[in-house]
Amino acid sequence: MFEMRPYRRNDNNIYDPFDDFDRFERNFWSSPFDMLDHSLVTMSADIKDEGDKYSLAVDMPGFDKKDIKIDIKNDVMTISAERHSDKEKKDEKGKFIRSERSYGSYSRQFDVSEVDTDKISAKYENGVLTLDMPKKDTGIDSAKHLEIE
Repeated sequence: MFEMRPYRRNDNNIYDPFDDFDRFERNFWSSPFDMLDHSLVTMSADIKDEGDKYSLAVDMPGFDKKDIKIDIKNDVMTISAERHSDKEKKDEKGKFIRSERSYGSYSRQFDVSEVDTDKISAKYENGVLTLDMPKKDTGIDSAKHLEIE
């Protein structure tokens, strides 16, 4: 006997008259932040253990050095940054054709309980914040033998 099978059309080039309207609506109502690179929103970081220190590299493209803050409290280091953007476009009469404003605040925290926080150094070049974080001196492991009295 014949089996019941769902009908599927293998032609992926079906014309849908509403596709253009959907695409227009998505582009019209999209936020300026929808176009941001996902790595910026999450502040991607690379941490390397280099033996006597940790090296932390955080991707932060488009920020000015003055907009980046690094705070340490209770063995937690917080890296934060803010971005303000004003874009204006005027015609020859000085009337606005387009005016856009956006604001973004980004923050990321790291455990620095194993780091000598007094010796951390930071630099910001080409959109990458790099921190050298020397490890705390834990002293030399020493073995002992105790005599029982």
